[in-house]
Amino acid sequence: MENLVAYFENIPSAHRSLLLVLGITFFWILEGAVPLFRFTYRKWRHALPNFFFTLTTIVINFSLAFLLLRTSDWVRDNDFGVINWLPEMPLWAYVLLGVLLLDFFGAYLAHFVEHKVKPLWMVHLVHHTDHEVDTTTANRHHPFESLVRFFFTLMGVFLVGTPIGIVMLYQSLSLLSTQFTHANIRLPRKVDRALSWVLVSPDMHKVHHHYMLPYTDSNYGNIFSIWDRLFGTYLELDREAIVYGVDTFPDREENASLQGLLRQPFHKYRKPTTQGPPPQS
Repeated sequence: MENLVAYFENIPSAHRSLLLVLGITFFWILEGAVPLFRFTYRKWRHALPNFFFTLTTIVINFSLAFLLLRTSDWVRDNDFGVINWLPEMPLWAYVLLGVLLLDFFGAYLAHFVEHKVKPLWMVHLVHHTDHEVDTTTANRHHPFESLVRFFFTLMGVFLVGTPIGIVMLYQSLSLLSTQFTHANIRLPRKVDRALSWVLVSPDMHKVHHHYMLPYTDSNYGNIFSIWDRLFGTYLELDREAIVYGVDTFPDREENASLQGLLRQPFHKYRKPTTQGPPPQS
């Protein structure tokens, strides 16, 4: 565990970039072998705007990374933050708790707020208006959203008190998790369901991409499913019944256009409709 933390304390930028590329490549290939839905789209054409937003996310995160480093150094030097105020624990527990709490602040809480605050929902809309969710959708975030997510993560580092090694480990796990959960892959139902008791599984996250409420406002988690189960935002929907997109922004042409996607946050808010109560499982 010490070696793992030490590696992520000094992880080269090239390694982080390689992780991104290898993750997308692996799940891209897997989507062809065991697809959940057999889309009729042109895969590369669909991926282009998503790759653009992946690049803008990389640029923003790398440009602001020094803030994460300075904040993590400050909390370490001042023994500040939740995990530093708790009784001494084994290193593995310290790392696990740090990653778990960063997942709450940097992913679950940020995601929840984006769905509840109208201007932030309009920014987050870019991610939801993909009609063919696959592994490239994982980083389809408007640059404004990348900034919002970054500052939630920064807040998490400050409040949790995580050293930079745990921060980099969390970001790497978050990257792989979001590629996995968005990938257009079909796991055996029992495997997916068992996985969802601890981690966010592909079927669990796909429910979040259903085009109507209440499903859109559910399953906000990124790495761990505990937060949705704990706060009552966990919902189930049979994967065959899932329809991607957003009911109030159905224009496929605009939703596939880079120009249209960049303009989406500036549309007037449109109140979504509700499909009805979810079936009891």
